[in-house]
Amino acid sequence: MEVDIAENGMVKTPTQKQVTFNDTPEIAELNIDLRPQFDGTTSELSIGLGAVSPSKLKKATDKDRHSKTGRRGLPKKGGAGGKGTWGKLTEVYNEDGAVRDNKDPNYSSEDDDYIISPSSPEITREQFRKEAEVIFKEYFDHGDTAEVKSSLSDLNIRNIKSEIVHVLLDLAMEARAPHRELASVLLSDLACAHVINTRDISDGFRAIFDQMAELSLDTPDVSEVIGNFIARCIADDCLPPCFVNNHVNVTDRQCLAALNRASLLLNMKHGLARLDTIWGVGGGLRPVVFLVKQIILLLKEYISSGDQTEAVRCLMELEVPHFHHELVYQAVVLVLENGTDSYMKSIIDLLLHMAHITVLTQDQIDRGFLRVYGDMTEIVLDNPHAYGTLTKLVESCVAVGLISQHQATQMPQRGRKRFVSEGDGGAIKSPED
Repeated sequence: MEVDIAENGMVKTPTQKQVTFNDTPEIAELNIDLRPQFDGTTSELSIGLGAVSPSKLKKATDKDRHSKTGRRGLPKKGGAGGKGTWGKLTEVYNEDGAVRDNKDPNYSSEDDDYIISPSSPEITREQFRKEAEVIFKEYFDHGDTAEVKSSLSDLNIRNIKSEIVHVLLDLAMEARAPHRELASVLLSDLACAHVINTRDISDGFRAIFDQMAELSLDTPDVSEVIGNFIARCIADDCLPPCFVNNHVNVTDRQCLAALNRASLLLNMKHGLARLDTIWGVGGGLRPVVFLVKQIILLLKEYISSGDQTEAVRCLMELEVPHFHHELVYQAVVLVLENGTDSYMKSIIDLLLHMAHITVLTQDQIDRGFLRVYGDMTEIVLDNPHAYGTLTKLVESCVAVGLISQHQATQMPQRGRKRFVSEGDGGAIKSPED
């Protein structure tokens, strides 16, 4: 290892770095002459007191470069951190360049992510009643609870949700049993969808209690109806069972009767299961056999009394407008079974009256006759003269305009067997011969 010593006391290492030995504390304390004669072939430097190896010299010089305070002396976070700093040059705050900190001088509220949604002021109870009556009356026609939820969500009724129950029950008082069943289903669906809660339903019933005397004028059995609604809501988990017990101190006679009615329904055997049909089974939910029997019964009662209005009322109470073609079918079959002219005239008059008040549509009348045409092969087994009676009935209906001539041409004809002279030996000839 070669070490060059300059005249000024500098030692040149093989890496061409110069180190001043006089500045090192260890060498300065020795008072060493830094310009001795040094043999380039040796690896040690002979200095006054003894030989010092180059590795010790290098270690001493490296120590001279350390900080006397123990700190590195580098700027904190590269000059980009700490209080009051602006960050590094070309530093991007966010990918879109927007500043999110509202204390930053470059912050702009326009860069914030926010959603603007329209809001309407809360409507009054009177305004909601007008809107709700339209919504609930349409619901009684279509029976779609999802449509009601959507319509109610458009109204700002956060603090008057009990009016939903109040208005719905008020309308159901004047409706028929199937509509009351729809009202019970709607209350259950609204409670399950968290549109209304138990407190809203309780407040709605209390509002009904306050006007029981007024409701009894239009609905004499208001106590029984309200009691049925309370029991049904408890069975559907819309009301807690303690609702009835919490109102035992009610002094109003009609309210007390409604609560007693609900308690009776809940405590009877299999009460909760029976409450599912508390309003009866109506409309298309009834079995077809039951509907057919009711239609035949009302036709026979009409033949006995001749009261067309009563027959129409009985038919409408079945609430199956899609099944009115069955009345036409059964009416024609009864004519074919009886075969008398008076019976036929009574049936034609009834069908004409129902068609005139649009209880029966032309499509339902045509469908009823077509069904009879299709079943003639079976009907004729019990009534051999059915084809002749049907021909007379169809001609009469065409004459009064009950069915069209095109409909009459579709009436089936009974095939006849034709015999030739006795010389053929009674052989039956085909129609083509």
